[in-house]
Amino acid sequence: MEYQSRDIKEENPTAEELKEWHKKSGLPLKKFFNTSGMLYKSMQLKDKLPNMSEEEQYELLSTDGMLVKRPVIVGDDFVLTGFREKEWEKVL
Repeated sequence: MEYQSRDIKEENPTAEELKEWHKKSGLPLKKFFNTSGMLYKSMQLKDKLPNMSEEEQYELLSTDGMLVKRPVIVGDDFVLTGFREKEWEKVL
């Protein structure tokens, strides 16, 4: 299997990439946030996200790779966020 590795902490995904990944994944947008990360907690995003539009959330996610749930696997017809072994086995 060919793949391209990208350190999203160094090379943040763009809002457009995040929007595409979100649509392809079929997941709630919140699944793209690193909810256990220190930045998420220090920004008090648990309380702020429900009042933000999807566009605002994409823009926020694109500002810092530490906000994005890792790893992110993007395929032609799927996107996986975080490591959940059973889900990965089904898709990969």
